[in-house]
Amino acid sequence: MNLDPALLNSLVLLLSGFGAAFLAALWISLIIWTYRDVQQRTTDRLARILAILLTALLNLPGLLLYLLLRPPQTLEEAYQRSLEEEVLLQTLEAQPECPGCGRQVSSEWMLCPNCHTRLKKRCPSCARLLELAWDVCPYCGWEERLKEPEPAE
Repeated sequence: MNLDPALLNSLVLLLSGFGAAFLAALWISLIIWTYRDVQQRTTDRLARILAILLTALLNLPGLLLYLLLRPPQTLEEAYQRSLEEEVLLQTLEAQPECPGCGRQVSSEWMLCPNCHTRLKKRCPSCARLLELAWDVCPYCGWEERLKEPEPAE
């Protein structure tokens, strides 16, 4: 079977054209992917330009280098993490602390289980828990009156 050199030449030319087109499309797609990725990860203009130039000039090795150096999380992920941390801090700050030992206590406890400091008092009328400083029950209206000294005989 004899192959015509002209046919072989045109076949090689066609395959090399497809290969070159594929490599060009790969190169452009890597640059576009890097551009989109770096947009989501940083607001620094210089870092964006350097990442794109790194991928454009060095192609696959540049992309691998960018993948090693890029920020580990996107701006959206960083924002979500900061919101989660803020919510955790608010829940920690919202829990009251024992004035005696400083540990966190529940707002429903009468005594601190650690140091036995009295945290609340019970209303004699409705039996609901009251703050120690309250002299009126906001639930039933019971009012603690100061006891007057009994007359001396």
